[in-house]
Formats: sequence, C-alpha cells, structure tokens
Amino acid sequence: MAEGDVPVRRHFRGTSSARTPKPVMNQPAHSDLDQPAAETPAAGTTEAPVLATFAEGPDAQTWTPPTWEEIVEAHSARVYRLAYRLTGNQHDAEDLTQEVFVRVFRSLSTYTPGTFEGWLHRITTNLFLDMVRRRQRIRFDALGEDAAERLASREPSPAQHFSDTHFDADVQQALDTLAPEFRAAVVLCDIEGLSYEEIAATLGVKLGTVRSRIHRGRSHLRAALKHRAPGSAPGRERRGGSEEPVPVGAVAEVAAAPGGRGRRRS
Repeated sequence: MAEGDVPVRRHFRGTSSARTPKPVMNQPAHSDLDQPAAETPAAGTTEAPVLATFAEGPDAQTWTPPTWEEIVEAHSARVYRLAYRLTGNQHDAEDLTQEVFVRVFRSLSTYTPGTFEGWLHRITTNLFLDMVRRRQRIRFDALGEDAAERLASREPSPAQHFSDTHFDADVQQALDTLAPEFRAAVVLCDIEGLSYEEIAATLGVKLGTVRSRIHRGRSHLRAALKHRAPGSAPGRERRGGSEEPVPVGAVAEVAAAPGGRGRRRS
C-alpha cells in the first residue's frame, strides 16, 4: 500500500445503535492536506484546533498526534450519533462518519492542540451541510418533467431499525423535516449541548443567525411534536414572547417542558 493511502472500510451496514457504530477503518494514513487559516474560518470549512487533553502553550511543541485507532475508539460513537441526528438515516450517517474520520486524520498533522470535541462538531456539521448542498445541485440539475413527483418523494425512514434510548421515530422524523441549517443549529444546541457562541464558531455564522435558526427550528419542532405534549397547550410561550426550548433530548416530554440542553450565553 502506498504511503498516503487511506484504507477505509466503507460498509457500516447492520449498525444497530448510534452507541456502537462499526469501525470506520483499519489503519491510519498520514497526509499533509492544506487547512484553512484558523483565525478566519469560512462557512462550510472544517478547520479548528484539536484535543483539549493535549499539551498547550510551550508543551504544545512536543505534542504527538494520537493514532487512528485511538481517535476512532474514543470518538466514533459520538460522531456517529451526531451524524445520524443530522442525516436521519443509517446509510448517510455511516458515510458521513467515515468522511469525518478521513478528514480528521488527513489534517491531524497540521493542528494546534486545543478542543478536539469542538473540532469534531465543526467537521461533522460542515461536511453534512456540504453533502446537502451537493445533493441539491445534483437533484435540480437532473430534474425532468416529473420534477414535482420526484421532489415530493422521500426515502422511508429507518428509525424503526435504529435503537437509541433518548430518541424515537417521532423526534427523528420531526428533525428530518427541518431545513438543514435549522436542523444543525437545533441538534448542536439541544442535543449536543453547545452554547450559542460555540455553534456560531462551528457553523461560521453570526450569533444573531444562530439565535434565529434555533428559534425557528424549535418552533417547527414544537408544532410537529405538539401531540407529544403532556397536558400542555401547543405553541405555549414564556412571558415576554420568548420561546421555550424544545427538549428534544427527553422523549417523554418533548415539545412540552422548558429547559433545552443548549447553554445560552449573552
């Protein structure tokens, strides 16, 4: 095998839970691919500093990148869960997870030690948005006279084959109906627990844009899940007009109780 090749096992079929995804590859491959400047990340890019547990400051110069196996073992379940929440199906989640770890290892040698989990969030989310944009271009370029019928069709949800203790088919299907940008913001805030500032950095957008996307995404979810509200009227708002976060991480009370998991900072 030539140096720089990435021997990746592309088949994830049969994954029964986001908590135990199949291995994404066998061995690492080092590559010095270019990475956008960290100080001015553009939207859709995946650059960010690495590993909170690694040395910083003067000790950062002695930092040794972890092995591929160490990265996958420590983070594959987290990445797959996020990928599944974003894509809504196993096939795309598996492909996205693979792309994330290939991107991780190809770029690892250029990183400055920092926050690894935040960097993974950025890579996963931006690769998902890139995938959506790419598919939209392909879809509309290929449309014919049957455009309306083809756009209306949807691949059946595989949620019934997916086991997760915190989600069910209702919640995942509601997430799937969100526009990709809204879905990414809501998932990062209410499921992954990122602050608005962290989401803005991850998505490469302004703080006001993050607030708007989360507000609109939660409103859509609340309407889609109003049948799940235990004894509360749909569309309930707090005094002053601010919306209640949709607690999508708590299936039993989704769309009802306040207190979403996202950490807000003014």
